[in-house]
Amino acid sequence: MASPGTGDPTDVEGRSSDGTAQLIGAAAASLWLVALLVLDIATAGATFVLAPLFALAPIIASAVLPARTTALFALAAVSATLGSGWWNGTWDDVQHLVRIVDVVLVSSVAVVVSAVRVRREQRFARVVVIAEVAQRAILPTLPALVGPVAIGARYLSAAEDAVVGGDLYDCYHSDSHMRVMVGDVRGKGIAAVEQAARVIRAFRQSAATEPTLPDVAQGMTAYLEPFFDDEEFVTALLVDGSDPERLRLVSCGHPPPMLVGSHGGATLLEPPAGLPLGLGETYDALTVPWKPGDRLLIYTDGLSEARDASGVFLPLLSLAPLLMAATIDEALDNLLAAVRRHVPRGDLTDDLAVLLLENVAVAGRKQPGATAFEPNEAPVVG
Repeated sequence: MASPGTGDPTDVEGRSSDGTAQLIGAAAASLWLVALLVLDIATAGATFVLAPLFALAPIIASAVLPARTTALFALAAVSATLGSGWWNGTWDDVQHLVRIVDVVLVSSVAVVVSAVRVRREQRFARVVVIAEVAQRAILPTLPALVGPVAIGARYLSAAEDAVVGGDLYDCYHSDSHMRVMVGDVRGKGIAAVEQAARVIRAFRQSAATEPTLPDVAQGMTAYLEPFFDDEEFVTALLVDGSDPERLRLVSCGHPPPMLVGSHGGATLLEPPAGLPLGLGETYDALTVPWKPGDRLLIYTDGLSEARDASGVFLPLLSLAPLLMAATIDEALDNLLAAVRRHVPRGDLTDDLAVLLLENVAVAGRKQPGATAFEPNEAPVVG
């Protein structure tokens, strides 16, 4: 799925690949039919019989073509079988009548198979559309600018059997706070989407009421625990960008974010290790300097665990120039293009959600609504 509010290129790609498959299937069935027909005529009167093989043409067609087109190949196969009896001089042979019946039956089955396949594909397509709509409904459209922080987001689903996943993100803002979250629910499918919706609900509730970022994580865990079984949890990274000079981060078992300085240089930040939401009880925050022009990349493990054909992980720090070379939207597009180039055939093995934040405050100017340091946090590092 593309980022919210943008078109999904996979729809066009899917239609294109289906059309290509149908062309290849039609060409293969036609080639088989014509080649066999020529060979049968050329060997007329031989001791071997090729007529039953005409039935393979509608079978080939049934794999990718609709029932109506498959029926045309079935008709052609039966006609070729009838013609075979004429030029082979076996028209009144009982064995040839058996061959005709055989080709008719096999061709009829091919048409039925094609019809069943098309019906199932249409049903699956409807399920996919519903799943994508559900995912889009859950993932909010984030504001492009909240106070001194510009925001960009992207979401990519992995494969056709993983259209719906548990990756998520959200943003809460008020007069005094700007907080964002990226999370990854364990598992896939409808159950993961249901839990992802609960995680977003928990974040919005806690982010609006809790005074500190660790309190937000604790409140989310308390809310989610009754809904999770023993094997369910959510990794998440919470970020508070209310102060234009400092960022506060809480990690709940999530991959480390990457801070890219406005003058070059990138660092993978390591907030105090916390258990995933639904498992932990207490959390600590890391506070880091946040200068005008700095950018922070938050992501799910679809990025950090992206591997090439040799199993080599994508080097995250090497992505820093891409993240600083353009606008936020262009930087995210460049990032996703780099990920697709790294993985075999551009196919992700896991869903990927990324958020890119930028400090757009004017240097030396205090922004309205900036908050003081929150208590009980780790000291500033930098």
